Amino acid sequence: MSSPSPFSRPGSGEPTRIQAAPQAPASAAPPRSRRGGVALWVIAVLLVPLLALLVRYFTGFLGTAASFIGLILAAIPFVIVWFAVRYIDRWEPEPRRLLVFAVAWGAVASVVIALGVDLLIGFVTGGLPPAIGAVVQAPVVEEVAKGLGVLLIFAFARRAFDGPVDGIVYGALIGAGFALTENVQYFAISYLEGGPGQVASTFFLRAVLSPFAHVMFTSLAGFAFGLAARRGLSTRAALGYGIPGVLGAIVLHALWNGSATFFDFFELYAALQVPLFVLFILGILALRREETRLTRARLGEYSAAGWFTPQEVEMLATGPGRRSAVAWARTLPGDRSPVMKAFILDATALAAARQRSLSGRDPHAPATERYLLERTMAARTTLLSS
Repeated sequence: MSSPSPFSRPGSGEPTRIQAAPQAPASAAPPRSRRGGVALWVIAVLLVPLLALLVRYFTGFLGTAASFIGLILAAIPFVIVWFAVRYIDRWEPEPRRLLVFAVAWGAVASVVIALGVDLLIGFVTGGLPPAIGAVVQAPVVEEVAKGLGVLLIFAFARRAFDGPVDGIVYGALIGAGFALTENVQYFAISYLEGGPGQVASTFFLRAVLSPFAHVMFTSLAGFAFGLAARRGLSTRAALGYGIPGVLGAIVLHALWNGSATFFDFFELYAALQVPLFVLFILGILALRREETRLTRARLGEYSAAGWFTPQEVEMLATGPGRRSAVAWARTLPGDRSPVMKAFILDATALAAARQRSLSGRDPHAPATERYLLERTMAARTTLLSS
């Protein structure tokens, strides 16, 4: 095998050996880890009163009509970002409950934390100068609050946090949730202060020019935690990656706010923000290639033991191969494309479980491998049956 990528370096774990293929895997139930799931559910329940507090804040200070207009307009860039992130996530989709949690943390908890700190600072100091608030306070408080959401997912949903792409997905959706709530406020205030004309100007700046701003900021923190996940680090050790990631997010956020405060926004937007966005896209493409390489490498180990043919590994580890496989399954009696899609997803999850087993960070990984191997073999039998 070729030398491993630095993004997939295994730790000191001792994964179980892969059985030779002629033997069927022992029947296994999906392993469950209740501690992390319960913790996130408790946090999610606690977000409900915070959401009610936010609604009261908006309707009380901005009015119901302006808040509703702001919400409708804010939903437009959010939907665009949601589908863009889901496209990034399509190789190995994350659990929907965690995606919803990420959005909820960004839209509710992060905003409440930012508002609470703002009120506290205003009470203690009488209010910071606007420039300091925009370039120092807002980036620090908001990125720490959003980064905390990534940390919670890392700590309590480790089995669904496999690497940098996963971290980017969670960070991006936390940022998208924060931007959703923030945009409601900006659009509502614009409507109250300047009517439709000012709303249109604000919409152009925030929804057309910069719908991915908060997404980029928090994705940097997610990427850092993703590197820690790929290396099999504990939550405490992961802070050695996560804290620099959050600091990077703070710097990007401060540059963004500073471009509007101290410089000509449009000049700096073209000279700095556009190149940063291009680098962001190129980085995601590179990480996606790493995911395909890692899927091929881990499934290749199963292929060497006889569970998959080399042709199947190539099919499962490439986009064109997957599309061709689904198209072929549609031609089978009864249209077996749903079975093929399940086969592809389970095989990809099997590769991720194998990687977790190699890193030694997930004690449930060997059981997950057995369960997913059983599912993939059952799906293949269904696909090839007459």
